[in-house]
Amino acid sequence: MKVSIEPSWMAVLKEEFSKSYFRQLVHHLKTEKQLGKTIYPSGKFIFNAFDATPFQNVKVVILGQDPYHGPGQAHGLSFSVPAGVALPPSLLNIFKELQSDVGLSMPSQGDLTRWAQRGVFLLNASLTVRQGEPMSHAQIGWATFTDTVISRLSEKREKLVFMLWGKFAKEKSVLIDEKKHLVLKAAHPSPLSAHQGFLGCRHFSEANQYLVKNGIDPIDWQP
Repeated sequence: MKVSIEPSWMAVLKEEFSKSYFRQLVHHLKTEKQLGKTIYPSGKFIFNAFDATPFQNVKVVILGQDPYHGPGQAHGLSFSVPAGVALPPSLLNIFKELQSDVGLSMPSQGDLTRWAQRGVFLLNASLTVRQGEPMSHAQIGWATFTDTVISRLSEKREKLVFMLWGKFAKEKSVLIDEKKHLVLKAAHPSPLSAHQGFLGCRHFSEANQYLVKNGIDPIDWQP
Protein backbone atom coordinates (compact mmCIF):
# COMPACT_ATOMS: atom_id res chain seq x y z
CA MET A 1 0.00 0.00 0.00
CA LYS A 2 1.04 3.60 -0.57
CA VAL A 3 2.18 5.42 2.56
CA SER A 4 3.50 8.98 2.46
CA ILE A 5 6.49 9.16 4.79
CA GLU A 6 9.90 10.83 4.67
CA PRO A 7 12.19 8.95 2.20
CA SER A 8 14.92 7.85 4.63
CA TRP A 9 12.28 6.32 6.91
CA MET A 10 10.56 4.71 3.94
CA ALA A 11 13.84 2.97 3.10
CA VAL A 12 14.10 1.60 6.65
CA LEU A 13 10.43 0.69 7.15
CA LYS A 14 9.20 -0.17 3.64
CA GLU A 15 8.54 -3.83 4.45
CA GLU A 16 6.20 -2.93 7.32
CA PHE A 17 3.69 -1.19 5.08
CA SER A 18 2.92 -4.36 3.13
CA LYS A 19 2.50 -6.60 6.18
CA SER A 20 -0.96 -7.85 7.14
CA TYR A 21 -1.01 -6.08 10.53
CA PHE A 22 -0.43 -2.72 8.87
CA ARG A 23 -3.10 -3.33 6.23
CA GLN A 24 -5.52 -4.22 9.05
CA LEU A 25 -4.50 -1.07 10.92
CA VAL A 26 -5.29 1.11 7.89
CA HIS A 27 -8.60 -0.71 7.38
CA HIS A 28 -9.48 -0.08 11.04
CA LEU A 29 -8.80 3.66 10.71
CA LYS A 30 -10.81 3.92 7.48
CA THR A 31 -13.73 2.06 9.06
CA GLU A 32 -13.79 4.36 12.09
CA LYS A 33 -13.81 7.42 9.84
CA GLN A 34 -16.68 5.95 7.79
CA LEU A 35 -18.58 5.51 11.06
CA GLY A 36 -18.14 9.22 11.79
CA LYS A 37 -15.44 8.93 14.46
CA THR A 38 -13.01 11.83 14.85
CA ILE A 39 -9.39 10.69 14.85
CA TYR A 40 -6.36 12.69 15.96
CA PRO A 41 -4.05 13.86 14.57
CA SER A 42 -5.37 14.62 11.09
CA GLY A 43 -4.03 12.40 8.32
CA LYS A 44 -1.27 14.74 7.18
CA PHE A 45 0.23 14.75 10.69
CA ILE A 46 0.15 11.00 11.47
CA PHE A 47 3.78 10.60 10.36
CA ASN A 48 4.86 14.12 11.35
CA ALA A 49 7.59 12.87 13.72
CA PHE A 50 9.18 10.94 10.86
CA ASP A 51 8.87 13.79 8.36
CA ALA A 52 10.36 16.31 10.80
CA THR A 53 13.33 14.12 11.84
CA PRO A 54 14.82 12.00 9.03
CA PHE A 55 16.31 8.66 10.12
CA GLN A 56 19.93 9.76 9.76
CA ASN A 57 19.27 12.99 11.72
CA VAL A 58 17.97 11.36 14.91
CA LYS A 59 20.09 12.09 17.99
CA VAL A 60 17.56 11.77 20.83
CA VAL A 61 14.34 9.75 21.05
CA ILE A 62 11.56 10.88 23.41
CA LEU A 63 8.84 8.24 23.62
CA GLY A 64 5.23 9.11 24.38
CA GLN A 65 2.27 6.77 24.74
CA ASP A 66 -0.41 8.13 22.40
CA PRO A 67 -1.49 11.47 20.90
CA TYR A 68 -3.46 14.08 22.81
CA HIS A 69 -7.18 13.33 22.40
CA GLY A 70 -8.62 16.87 22.60
CA PRO A 71 -9.44 19.15 19.66
CA GLY A 72 -6.48 21.06 18.22
CA GLN A 73 -3.83 19.44 20.42
CA ALA A 74 -2.26 16.53 18.51
CA HIS A 75 0.05 17.20 15.58
CA GLY A 76 2.10 14.02 15.44
CA LEU A 77 4.93 14.89 17.83
CA SER A 78 4.99 13.32 21.30
CA PHE A 79 4.21 15.76 24.14
CA SER A 80 4.01 18.67 21.65
CA VAL A 81 1.03 20.93 20.90
CA PRO A 82 0.70 23.56 18.14
CA ALA A 83 1.55 27.14 19.04
CA GLY A 84 -1.41 28.92 20.61
CA VAL A 85 -2.71 25.79 22.35
CA ALA A 86 -2.60 25.76 26.17
CA LEU A 87 0.32 23.74 27.59
CA PRO A 88 -0.82 20.27 28.74
CA PRO A 89 0.27 19.40 32.32
CA SER A 90 2.94 16.88 31.26
CA LEU A 91 4.54 19.35 28.85
CA LEU A 92 4.50 22.03 31.53
CA ASN A 93 6.46 19.68 33.81
CA ILE A 94 8.91 18.93 30.98
CA PHE A 95 9.51 22.66 30.66
CA LYS A 96 9.93 22.98 34.45
CA GLU A 97 12.61 20.30 34.35
CA LEU A 98 14.33 22.04 31.43
CA GLN A 99 14.29 25.27 33.42
CA SER A 100 15.97 23.73 36.46
CA ASP A 101 18.29 21.42 34.49
CA VAL A 102 19.71 23.65 31.76
CA GLY A 103 18.53 27.10 32.87
CA LEU A 104 16.07 27.53 30.03
CA SER A 105 13.52 30.30 30.45
CA MET A 106 9.96 28.96 30.57
CA PRO A 107 8.72 28.66 26.97
CA SER A 108 5.51 30.52 26.15
CA GLN A 109 4.30 27.92 23.65
CA GLY A 110 4.40 24.14 23.35
CA ASP A 111 5.24 23.47 19.71
CA LEU A 112 8.32 21.20 19.75
CA THR A 113 8.83 21.21 15.98
CA ARG A 114 12.20 22.92 16.41
CA TRP A 115 13.34 20.09 18.66
CA ALA A 116 12.36 17.63 15.93
CA GLN A 117 14.26 19.63 13.32
CA ARG A 118 17.36 19.52 15.55
CA GLY A 119 17.34 15.73 15.90
CA VAL A 120 14.86 14.99 18.69
CA PHE A 121 12.60 12.20 17.43
CA LEU A 122 9.26 12.72 19.17
CA LEU A 123 7.64 9.31 18.80
CA ASN A 124 4.32 8.16 20.22
CA ALA A 125 3.85 4.41 20.59
CA SER A 126 0.40 4.84 19.02
CA LEU A 127 0.24 7.32 16.16
CA THR A 128 -3.52 7.92 16.32
CA VAL A 129 -6.32 8.14 18.88
CA ARG A 130 -10.12 8.65 18.87
CA GLN A 131 -11.33 12.02 20.14
CA GLY A 132 -11.88 11.94 23.88
CA GLU A 133 -10.74 8.32 24.24
CA PRO A 134 -7.13 7.99 25.42
CA MET A 135 -5.40 4.74 24.42
CA SER A 136 -8.29 3.89 22.05
CA HIS A 137 -5.87 2.84 19.30
CA ALA A 138 -3.31 1.12 21.51
CA GLN A 139 -4.36 -2.36 20.33
CA ILE A 140 -4.89 -1.86 16.58
CA GLY A 141 -1.31 -2.48 15.44
CA TRP A 142 0.58 0.73 16.08
CA ALA A 143 2.66 -0.88 18.83
CA THR A 144 3.97 -3.47 16.38
CA PHE A 145 4.94 -0.69 13.99
CA THR A 146 6.58 1.64 16.52
CA ASP A 147 8.39 -1.24 18.26
CA THR A 148 9.94 -1.94 14.86
CA VAL A 149 10.88 1.75 14.56
CA ILE A 150 12.69 1.65 17.92
CA SER A 151 14.42 -1.62 17.01
CA ARG A 152 15.60 -0.25 13.66
CA LEU A 153 17.06 2.82 15.35
CA SER A 154 18.86 0.62 17.86
CA GLU A 155 20.20 -1.71 15.17
CA LYS A 156 21.18 0.73 12.43
CA ARG A 157 22.32 3.79 14.39
CA GLU A 158 24.87 4.35 17.17
CA LYS A 159 25.24 6.74 20.10
CA LEU A 160 21.58 7.72 20.35
CA VAL A 161 19.90 8.87 23.56
CA PHE A 162 16.56 7.26 24.42
CA MET A 163 14.44 9.04 27.06
CA LEU A 164 11.95 6.59 28.55
CA TRP A 165 9.52 8.25 30.95
CA GLY A 166 7.01 6.17 32.87
CA LYS A 167 6.38 2.43 33.16
CA PHE A 168 5.05 2.05 29.62
CA ALA A 169 8.08 3.72 28.03
CA LYS A 170 10.57 1.93 30.28
CA GLU A 171 9.26 -1.42 29.05
CA LYS A 172 10.55 -0.50 25.57
CA SER A 173 14.14 -0.70 26.82
CA VAL A 174 14.20 -4.39 25.80
CA LEU A 175 14.22 -3.16 22.17
CA ILE A 176 17.36 -1.07 22.65
CA ASP A 177 21.01 -2.18 22.69
CA GLU A 178 22.35 -0.35 25.73
CA LYS A 179 25.92 -1.11 24.69
CA LYS A 180 25.47 1.17 21.67
CA HIS A 181 23.12 3.80 23.08
CA LEU A 182 22.33 5.76 26.24
CA VAL A 183 18.99 4.85 27.80
CA LEU A 184 17.64 7.33 30.36
CA LYS A 185 14.68 6.28 32.53
CA ALA A 186 12.49 8.31 34.86
CA ALA A 187 8.93 8.66 36.09
CA HIS A 188 6.37 10.09 33.67
CA PRO A 189 6.10 13.91 33.60
CA SER A 190 2.38 13.71 34.33
CA PRO A 191 1.36 15.61 37.50
CA LEU A 192 0.41 12.21 38.96
CA SER A 193 4.02 11.01 38.89
CA ALA A 194 6.39 13.87 38.04
CA HIS A 195 7.45 14.25 41.69
CA GLN A 196 8.38 10.56 41.85
CA GLY A 197 11.57 10.98 39.85
CA PHE A 198 10.90 13.01 36.72
CA LEU A 199 11.47 16.44 38.21
CA GLY A 200 15.18 16.51 38.99
CA CYS A 201 16.12 13.71 36.57
CA ARG A 202 18.39 16.08 34.57
CA HIS A 203 17.93 14.06 31.39
CA PHE A 204 18.38 17.04 29.09
CA SER A 205 21.85 17.96 30.32
CA GLU A 206 22.80 14.28 30.58
CA ALA A 207 21.79 13.73 26.95
CA ASN A 208 23.91 16.64 25.77
CA GLN A 209 26.91 15.51 27.81
CA TYR A 210 26.68 12.08 26.15
CA LEU A 211 26.35 13.55 22.66
CA VAL A 212 29.32 15.90 23.12
CA LYS A 213 31.43 13.10 24.59
CA ASN A 214 30.78 11.13 21.41
CA GLY A 215 31.60 14.00 19.06
CA ILE A 216 27.98 14.88 18.27
CA ASP A 217 26.59 18.41 18.42
CA PRO A 218 24.37 18.88 21.50
CA ILE A 219 20.67 19.71 21.32
CA ASP A 220 19.50 23.31 21.66
CA TRP A 221 16.52 22.67 23.95
CA GLN A 222 14.82 26.02 23.39
CA PRO A 223 11.50 25.17 21.62
